[in-house]
Amino acid sequence: MPRRFASCRLAFAILALGLAGVPAHAADGDLTAAALGREIFLDPGLSASGQMSCATCHDPAHAHAQSNALPVQAGGALLDVPGFRSVPSLRYLNRAAFSFDKEGTPTAGFNRDGRAASLLEQAARPFVAPHEMALADAAAITAKVEAAPYADRFRALFGEDAFDDADGVFLRVRFALAAFEQSAPELHPFDAKYDAFLAGRVMLAPAELRGLALFNNPRKGNCNGCHASQRGADGSPPLFTDYTYDNLGVPRNMEIPANAEPTYFDLGLCGPDRVDLADRRDLCGAFKVPTLRNVATRQVFFHNGLFKNLRDAIRFYVRRDTHPDEFYPRGEDGALRKFDDLPAELARNVNASEVPYDRRPGQAPRLDDAEIDDLVAFLVTLTDGYDAATDTADPARNLPPSAP
Repeated sequence: MPRRFASCRLAFAILALGLAGVPAHAADGDLTAAALGREIFLDPGLSASGQMSCATCHDPAHAHAQSNALPVQAGGALLDVPGFRSVPSLRYLNRAAFSFDKEGTPTAGFNRDGRAASLLEQAARPFVAPHEMALADAAAITAKVEAAPYADRFRALFGEDAFDDADGVFLRVRFALAAFEQSAPELHPFDAKYDAFLAGRVMLAPAELRGLALFNNPRKGNCNGCHASQRGADGSPPLFTDYTYDNLGVPRNMEIPANAEPTYFDLGLCGPDRVDLADRRDLCGAFKVPTLRNVATRQVFFHNGLFKNLRDAIRFYVRRDTHPDEFYPRGEDGALRKFDDLPAELARNVNASEVPYDRRPGQAPRLDDAEIDDLVAFLVTLTDGYDAATDTADPARNLPPSAP
């Protein structure tokens, strides 16, 4: 079934269940789907292990991303089943289904491969995936929710017969989670130092300003090409992603157990979860461009969690093609196996034309070490929860009271 029709069918199901009249969010203290969704999000009881909640992998204290430096997390009944990709942050999620724009560029959707058309759809898989919460089916989920501390609030919100139908329970659980993710202030705070700078309340330090210039310069970092730093036409704060997809040729991460099988490749947009794109071999290896908000808080980078700090991730961007031997292995014949996390015939899909990927061995990288440091300094300004009183980047950081 085409994705747009599946979304319509889901909307009709919501109406049939009477969820259309359920308040998604309201003032604090009101019984809302969002308030219930927060409780569900934090509840480790909704898992086969009894120890894994949504917040286990999407930790609020770590910008709703993972709290460790493991490339993948482990779930299942015994918390010993490894996953396949690093955990993305849930902050600043887009709300649009996957599509191709008028130029044929893939964009939007949820998950790193865009397979989910909505937050409702995205929330389904973690509950039943063997490497995540690993519940058997909707009936198992229903039993868990009915025994949860918030079961009475679930009935109060959705009706006394809310637990009569297991599939309906599962949909209501996901509806509540989606309401929470759409409306919770902590998921969309827009209170980073850069937001204060755009509002004219704080001046960036010299290194941060240099980093911003490098970020926007199309002949240097060219980060702005996919991670727009300007306000939207409507004045909305920048999200630092265009939600398109790119193939960066990130090296294979042998810390991921699945990669021990030489024939296994995570192909992103044309992988097994995207049966609708199975014949689009030109999209193989492409993953969604993430927001760079809170990127400085991350402990692993890229879909396979290969790099462990932000500076190393940027260094890969600018030195991948000038110094490939720093990142890729050599085969038994001594030849460099560049783009080794793709089948050889798909290496042509890697972005090798846009700045900063347009370099060749022997040429200088687009950014030197000092410029990388400046770029890191700027990216730190995208971290939520900025407090000018504790900012030591520049003693002259605050604008005078008369500034606009």
